[in-house]
Amino acid sequence: MIPIDLSGKVALVTGVGDNQSFAWHIARGLQAAGARLIFASHPRMVNIVTNLLENDKPDDVAARVLPYGAGNLKAEKVLACDVSFDSMDDVDEKTKNDRRWNKHGDFTIKGMIDQVAAEYPGVDILIHSVAFSAEIKNKLVDTSRKGYLNALSISAYSLAALARVCAPLMEKRGGGSIVGLSYLGGDRVVPHYGGGMSTAKAALQIDAKQLAHNLGKQNIRVNIISAGPYASRAASAIGDIDHMISYAAERSPLPRGITPDEVANATVFLCSPLASAITAHVLYVDCGYNVMGV
Repeated sequence: MIPIDLSGKVALVTGVGDNQSFAWHIARGLQAAGARLIFASHPRMVNIVTNLLENDKPDDVAARVLPYGAGNLKAEKVLACDVSFDSMDDVDEKTKNDRRWNKHGDFTIKGMIDQVAAEYPGVDILIHSVAFSAEIKNKLVDTSRKGYLNALSISAYSLAALARVCAPLMEKRGGGSIVGLSYLGGDRVVPHYGGGMSTAKAALQIDAKQLAHNLGKQNIRVNIISAGPYASRAASAIGDIDHMISYAAERSPLPRGITPDEVANATVFLCSPLASAITAHVLYVDCGYNVMGV
């Protein structure tokens, strides 16, 4: 048997907002393999995520059960992080004065990583599971410049920003693994996946390859998982996610939809020593749909 053992590894999982997301399932997979977890959630989601980790509602208790009989999900920290901002110098006055943000103190990328650096010997794994477009239902031709640039900033540039601050903490540990989440909409036209989001996913994928080259000498690997359509709460913003899932399932070589645990398993593999020579790669976890022409 070839084991995947991440015991003692510190995993920083960004973008955790609920217990249905890829980020949540990836966290479960990483911890089942032995990793310690730090969550970085949007300031408005911190209390929600904390409650999901602690309350006794049956559905939430079930969502915390780890695969392979490994116990229950526990994050050591849930930190506020709005990846729109590198430091407090970048924060606009409206946000600074908004209690949903400022009650967390420094909620920027710098503020989050400073807390991690103060309490942990380093970071071994970074999961980038952050994406947002306020105009995702808009066709590109109808997308505003502001909406387009905001989607790029949050959904793509944040990978580079997070990699930059995590790299020194990974180098202290002898290297690390960074995994981002993408979608086929970054390669092909997907109706109703607009508002700059398809552009952001394309940018995310080439940025990951650039970062893999930039950070390779520090033994930091950077990969992307392009997941098939999945009915998370966030995906409901697309509008026709159920149709997207059934359409892909009917045409995929494996004629079914994906499960979030399949994305989690692939992520755990990429973060493990078994993937030590894999970097700058986009791994499709979509039942093969990406190869189909019709």
